[in-house]
This record gives sequence, structure tokens and C-alpha cells, in this order.
Amino acid sequence: MFIDSHCHLDRIDLAPYANDFNNFVQAARAAQIRHMLCIAIDMEAYPAMLEQVMPYSDISLSVGVHPNVHDGREPTLDDLLQLADNEKVIAIGETGLDYFRSEGDLEWQFQRFRTHIAAAKTLNKPLIIHTREAGQDSLDVLRQEGADQVGGIIHCFTEDWAYAEKALDLNFYISFSGILTFKNAEAIKDVARKIPADRFLIETDSPYLAPVPYRGKPNYPTYVRYVAEHIADLRGTSVEAIAEQSTENFYRLFAGSSADKLRRAS
Repeated sequence: MFIDSHCHLDRIDLAPYANDFNNFVQAARAAQIRHMLCIAIDMEAYPAMLEQVMPYSDISLSVGVHPNVHDGREPTLDDLLQLADNEKVIAIGETGLDYFRSEGDLEWQFQRFRTHIAAAKTLNKPLIIHTREAGQDSLDVLRQEGADQVGGIIHCFTEDWAYAEKALDLNFYISFSGILTFKNAEAIKDVARKIPADRFLIETDSPYLAPVPYRGKPNYPTYVRYVAEHIADLRGTSVEAIAEQSTENFYRLFAGSSADKLRRAS
């Protein structure tokens, strides 16, 4: 059984599922997807996303505003605390820094990042971190704001082993996406070989970043198997072992959450 630790279910193309979200969920379950963590990226779309996934116990949510979002409502600490006051919500984010798509004075990104960290610490919920071309600054903010108290996930990891070690020291897990399967991802493959077995997760970031053999096409949580298979090849083990280990790691990180309670009850 697999867990997709990062996906955007309100953004996937449902055409292959007769435009029916329930059909998609049933297909994911049939493909051995045990749980999905649906990630928020703005305030405006969150209510509809919550309504969409509410009936499904095997889908959890995060609350947050992506560092690339410019034209939506800026979240206050009270906003995040209020929205996260729901059993469905097990994480804060995605949040972080992104210098690839944003330029100029980025103090607003830093402040937004700090607000999310404050919410996570107040609620004792892990953080979902997005960082692109801002690796060291992201780590610096996490360290300065005491984010190690709650830890979380460096999602869609694209850095090297030296960076991974620093993230691990800050109490964060490393999550591998379809990028790992790309031919030019040697530094990430090296991390996948070296990372301790109890500190990695797998994800799709669907509908984005589809793994080989679907690169360039819409991505779905069912494709998380290809990420697991690639890690298994790199580590010289079975895909079943990677699925089991990444699932165990997910429930350890989110111990006590509604996702963990569901697992213990099953």
C-alpha cells in the first residue's frame, strides 16, 4: 500500500474518471493508494477543496498559501489557526521560499513563511516546505524560527546530500517526487540512496511533475508507484519494502493525527 504525501486533488484532470471525483478515489484505492495528503496553495480555493475531500477518510489536508501566490488574500496567523481547526487538517503549508518565479523585494515571502511556521508551532502540526533556488535561506528561516519543534517535509526534494543532511538535522523528512525518475536527477538519486530508511516519503505533486514513463503528461496519485519503484532500484530492495517503509514514516510524522488514528483503527 502506498501513501501520496503531496498532491493537489482539486487540480487534477478528472476526464479519465468520467469527471467524477468519487470514481477517481475508487480507482486510487484499487491501485493500492492507502492515503493521500491534499495540499493547499491559497485561501480562495481552500473551502471548495475541503468540501470535495470531506467525505473521504483516506484523504487529509494541509492549510497554507504557496510562496508563489501573489494575487490572493494574504493569510494571517489567525486565518491559518482557524482554518486548521479541523480534524482533516494534519499539516501547515505548503510554505517556504521561491526565487525562481518571484523576484524583487521578497520580504513578503519571508513574512508569509514565518507566519506559517508560527501557526505550525501553535498547533503542533508539521510543515510542508516548498523551496526553489532558495535552499539556504529556507533552512535559515526554519532554524531561526524554531521549526525543528514541529518538523515536517521538504517536499519535491531537488537538492544534494549535503543539503539533505541539514534538513534532517532540523527534524524534517525528505519527500521524493517524479523528478527523481528523470535522467538528469543524479544528485537527487544520490540522496535517495543515502537517506536513512526512516526519514523519506514519496509523493506525486499531481497534477504536476509526472514521473517517467508519463513525464510531460498529467500526473495522478496512482503514479506514486513509479517513484517507489525507482527508489527500490536505487537502494537495491523491493518496491513493497519501499511502500511499507514510506507508509510507516508518514504515520510516524503525523502521529496522533486523524490519518494516524484511521490507520490504527483499521
